[in-house]
Amino acid sequence: MGPTQKPNVCRQLSRRALGFFSRDAGVVQRTNLGILRALVCQESTKFKNVWTTHSKSPIAYERGRIYFDNYRCCVSSIASEPRKLYEMPKCSKSEKIEDALLWECPVGEILPNPSDYKSSLIALTAHNWLFRISATTGKVLEKIYLASYCKFRYLSWDTPQEVIAVKSAQNKGTVLARQAGIQQPVLLYLAVFHVLPFSLIGILEINKKIFGNVTDATLSHGILIVMYSSGLVRLYSFQAITEQFMQQKLDLGCACRWGGTAGTVGEAPFGIPCNIKITDTPPLLFEVSSLENAFQIGGHPWHYIITPNKKKQKGVFHICALKDNSLAKNGIQEMECCSLESDWIYFHPDASGRIIHVGPNQVKVLKLNEVENDSAQHQISEDFVILANREKNKNENLPTVTASGRVVKKNFNLLDDDPEQETFKIVDYEDELDLLSVVAVTQIDAEGKAHLDFHCNEYGTLLKSIPLVESWDVVSRVHGIQSCKNFLCS
Repeated sequence: MGPTQKPNVCRQLSRRALGFFSRDAGVVQRTNLGILRALVCQESTKFKNVWTTHSKSPIAYERGRIYFDNYRCCVSSIASEPRKLYEMPKCSKSEKIEDALLWECPVGEILPNPSDYKSSLIALTAHNWLFRISATTGKVLEKIYLASYCKFRYLSWDTPQEVIAVKSAQNKGTVLARQAGIQQPVLLYLAVFHVLPFSLIGILEINKKIFGNVTDATLSHGILIVMYSSGLVRLYSFQAITEQFMQQKLDLGCACRWGGTAGTVGEAPFGIPCNIKITDTPPLLFEVSSLENAFQIGGHPWHYIITPNKKKQKGVFHICALKDNSLAKNGIQEMECCSLESDWIYFHPDASGRIIHVGPNQVKVLKLNEVENDSAQHQISEDFVILANREKNKNENLPTVTASGRVVKKNFNLLDDDPEQETFKIVDYEDELDLLSVVAVTQIDAEGKAHLDFHCNEYGTLLKSIPLVESWDVVSRVHGIQSCKNFLCS
């Protein structure tokens, strides 16, 4: 159990006004966030619904901004009542935004334009345009035409806030081509850019001749990750691939001649040619087999988490050292539960090297430590556990009396995620307030009642519980129509 002394907010505010804290911006920011955390978690703070809206399309949220209608409309949720920041002009289905990422200005870098120091939304449209849109006005600041030879559909960070990867839909060919047995040589494309100022690294093709029957591929932290239907996951260095197989360096906005056609790179209709074509198998960094390609890397030092590639092993997780594939001591984690939905596990996003393992009735936070007297080996141990509030006698054998008066005992065992028992549905980490938030749901009659709990990220102590007035079915999804609600501290 952690320290129980609560910070006095009035005292902290007074000391801040008198300049008792260091002038270092980081110290002031941490102090302010500590004050906000104390206000949010104190017993007298109440949360009330101040705004409700509905949308037939998915609702997205990023850093205090709520996006509707495929990112066309943006609402700020920071004020006491949400207000519309902007609404972009209506567009056809072929021009709608399919995916987007929020870019925030890096600290300490000199950027070419004043607008570059403000947050931007990097958006991918259905007709293969990449836009940089002002996050406050909705004005299009930059646009790049990608290509006409494939359909780009997904955006992701390769290096957060620095490098983006734009992935195409998988090329499965036409129905007639598949019936005729014609194989598609290129399975998908990855376009990679530095952001702000936008500069092209290259467009890479994933072809069947080199990689085989790939089911998916992505970029993360400079690593090309290739996945197969067999459960195999292979890792390659994207930098090494670029240095070895880039055919020509391309610059956005510059004239280019490619394949007998001339145009400007990044402008329609020329777009960006595929300039990274792998002609030989690149050096393999790492290879592992895992059920459903489930593979994660994290921890200090580097470890990875997999599920053995057998269906009966679903729900069993192995934590192994990346350097030599050795299994950590107590590295087999299995939550012994009987439930319809499987448990899940991931490295803690707070960069502490810990691991979060979530089941229907418990949340385990695990830590990775050196084995005593053996610094080369590491072990997994529990840091803390959050348990669901459940009745102890739910799974006991219940006696029944027949019409003749005979007492019969029945075996009556409920699932661990039985809707009538409190079940964990969401676990999330709030990095600025350093809180672990957990949503627990209990089915009462026809409705699901939920509450949001804030736990201390360091010790797991319950700091505050907030009941959600609406039914859980309404809060999460109702007949495909998503609801978005804004709550206010008072």
